[in-house]
Amino acid sequence: MLGYHRVVDRFEQERKNSLQGSLVSRGMLERQLDAIGLRHRFVSVDELTESMTEQRVTARPMAAVTFDDGYRDVYENAFPMLIRKGIPAALFLVTDLIGTERVHLHDLVYLSALRALAAWPAPAVTLQSLLREAELPAERARDILAHTGTPLALTRAILTRLSQAEIQRVSALLQRETCVDDASLPKSRSMTWDMVKEMQRAGITIGSHTRTHALLTNESTDRVWEQVAVSRQQLERQLGVPVWHFAYPDGRFNRAAVQALSAAGYRYAYTTCRHRDAGRPLLTIPRHVLWEHSAVDASERFSARILQCQEHGFLTGSPGCTPESHA
Repeated sequence: MLGYHRVVDRFEQERKNSLQGSLVSRGMLERQLDAIGLRHRFVSVDELTESMTEQRVTARPMAAVTFDDGYRDVYENAFPMLIRKGIPAALFLVTDLIGTERVHLHDLVYLSALRALAAWPAPAVTLQSLLREAELPAERARDILAHTGTPLALTRAILTRLSQAEIQRVSALLQRETCVDDASLPKSRSMTWDMVKEMQRAGITIGSHTRTHALLTNESTDRVWEQVAVSRQQLERQLGVPVWHFAYPDGRFNRAAVQALSAAGYRYAYTTCRHRDAGRPLLTIPRHVLWEHSAVDASERFSARILQCQEHGFLTGSPGCTPESHA
């Protein structure tokens, strides 16, 4: 099972202000899909999960394509390609952002970190003051301060160590200091509901990616339930069909999150980890998340051989993604 995020016209241009690991250009996406299609039969997530449930062995390996977050450029750049090639796909939506002009919190944090580390004479000193103003617990503040080496490292530290409420406080202070706002990221908007419904009518499976892209492992029990249950209700109200599929933000899950998904009525959920929940394996199905440079050689040219290694998990692995981290 394959996972993507944004699909852009020009990778080199978009990478300047965006999390490059979430980007794939139209051209590279097509090369990856064509190479995968030589060895696999593309199927819907429903057909793939049905084969898992029945433990069916097929003559030709199956592959399912998924897209997280609900970025508008997936509708603009990937959807026409999927239709042209006859490839089924699934779309996992952050429901509170659909039909709005609001930007994903992780995009705002990254652009703020990018500008801050480039402009601040002493980043650790300035950041320490902001984290104190945000009233973070001292241990988590120290952990974040240890990751000021690159914008990506700082962004990951903020996003993976804090609750979403804490991230929002830190993000607001970073935006204040770096003059970043929603208008700074004009190409990272979410789809409209009309776009989502058009994709659904064309056969794209729609699933949930929470209400606000909160990392469920960092949230309270009540907050996890709100994120998974209300997002499903929003989708079913808008689309008029049952919603069975869910993708964990950042691929992270724990026992409480899995239990909440089961109670909310989901049948299938997807992670980026290679281990499973033994009691509910269909709520912890692994995916390979791909981006522009997932399968390139030293000259940054596409390599079908490297992609094949990715498919078999030889070059994959999520930092901190261990069974112990999901206990």
